[in-house]
Amino acid sequence: MTTEEMLRLKGTFLAPYMQLATALIGKVREGGGNMFRHQLDTMATLIDYGYIDSVLLKASIVHDLIEDVPDFNHNLLLGIDFEGPDVYDLVMEITRFPNETKPEFLTRIRESASRDAKILKVADRISNMISLGFVINVEFISRYTEETVTYIIPIAEEVDKAMLAELNSLVKSRRKYVSVFTRRETGNG
Repeated sequence: MTTEEMLRLKGTFLAPYMQLATALIGKVREGGGNMFRHQLDTMATLIDYGYIDSVLLKASIVHDLIEDVPDFNHNLLLGIDFEGPDVYDLVMEITRFPNETKPEFLTRIRESASRDAKILKVADRISNMISLGFVINVEFISRYTEETVTYIIPIAEEVDKAMLAELNSLVKSRRKYVSVFTRRETGNG
């Protein structure tokens, strides 16, 4: 990281967004782990890949609030600081609406979301795929992995080749896990 990048990151005030994200503490994720830590894992993934844009990082910290906290007052996000409205808009781009199926939601992101929304969605999925290591439901792991191949890999191909490489590695390892587990369960391994 360059000195200029470090200074930009140093000037990004994330604490108010982390405070909002605490509404996710204690919420269990279907894919394993908890929702609050997932927000921070997603932010860490972005930083790991060199993304230090303040709006993108702030959105990563609160990206599941609107979708997963039904009584969340979105005005808190809009008014948190001068970037609040931009953070809110980015979060809304990757928020699944109640009437959307998962394929419709992911297709909408792939076809019409901004570049930053796509980057955020790929980082989100990397965090989700890593968390699958804590899931015992092999059917869920298999479905989620194939969903990643169908919908998220094309987004990663568009926005970040390094993130794409990690996703491909995660897909390969999850498919191997499913295959080994399935062979053991059927007595063929």
